[in-house]
Amino acid sequence: MLFSVLMRKAYARNLQYRGSHVLNTVASSLFGFIYVSIWIGVGEGSSLGEYGVQGMINYVAFNQACLWVTVFLTNGLGLENSVRTGQISMDMMRPVHLFYMLMCREWGQIAYQFLYKMVPIFVLYVFVLSLSLPDRAFTWLLTACALLLAAYISICVQYLIGVCAMWTTESRWLVWANFAVSSLLSGFLIPIEWLPGWLQTISRLSFYPYLQYHPTRIFLEYENGTALFGSLAWCIAMTFICIAVTAIVRRKLEVQGG
Repeated sequence: MLFSVLMRKAYARNLQYRGSHVLNTVASSLFGFIYVSIWIGVGEGSSLGEYGVQGMINYVAFNQACLWVTVFLTNGLGLENSVRTGQISMDMMRPVHLFYMLMCREWGQIAYQFLYKMVPIFVLYVFVLSLSLPDRAFTWLLTACALLLAAYISICVQYLIGVCAMWTTESRWLVWANFAVSSLLSGFLIPIEWLPGWLQTISRLSFYPYLQYHPTRIFLEYENGTALFGSLAWCIAMTFICIAVTAIVRRKLEVQGG
């Protein structure tokens, strides 16, 4: 019950800003066209491995579209602002686990961004870039599962970033640091197998490939879905970490505002 209420509230809140969000959607789609143009240029002098030019176009386009459900979430799940205003003290007193409450709220944000940002960008790319779509319904199902698990992992990451605001005066730099690292290690800018060996090792030992690389390769049918077990393992691990961190937070909380 609480899950659906908080999710609907977050979704409805975003509906009030549909006009301004159109600009974000347009800008994001333009960045995608820029990345595609770069890889088309690179492909003129290279075979681009198993992907080929059209495969890289599909790879980059799908990556750009799914950013809105796997990476571009609420910064720190809004915890930094809660700490600055003192609202966090009230949130901690509620008879609901802090992580669960913020997670429910964020799913509403993700649902909104899926419908009003990811889907429009993806549809635009399908028609303009002639993207190849999977023929099998099972591939679509696997892709949906991969994106849901990726979104949950990202929620956990943003929660852990937000929690840092309870002990520091500034945590937004962690958001940008996470985005920078994610752009490289998640396979967003370049497929992981093309990274230097030592970077490949770091990437594959982290959760980042499960945000972009594996969902995209599942959609393009380069993988059969076994990566979902890794995604699920990271979801379970991150959940326990978030719960443990919340228990620590309850022992010592510094409120900056009020």
